[in-house]
Amino acid sequence: MKDLHNIIKGPCLTEKANILQELQGTVVFRVDPRANKIEIKHAVEDLFNVKVSTVKTISVRGKQKRMGVKSLGRTSDWKKAYITLSEGEINFLEEL
Repeated sequence: MKDLHNIIKGPCLTEKANILQELQGTVVFRVDPRANKIEIKHAVEDLFNVKVSTVKTISVRGKQKRMGVKSLGRTSDWKKAYITLSEGEINFLEEL
């Protein structure tokens, strides 16, 4: 099994994520692209002492960015996980 801190990269603090957390109890994390749903579930349960109900993942493609006048570059691809909690609560704004 991978290290728990390497699976969870950090929270995704967006307006959509805040609305989902308030209304549905869903937390959004940026995770390692090689991690599967079972590893993500165990990592969140162990790190935050909560009970996870469901895990939904999505792979986000990197955007094209202009690097100077002629050349184009890309940002890295990354993976996002929507985690619905059945017991417990994770609040990132109080910890900051």
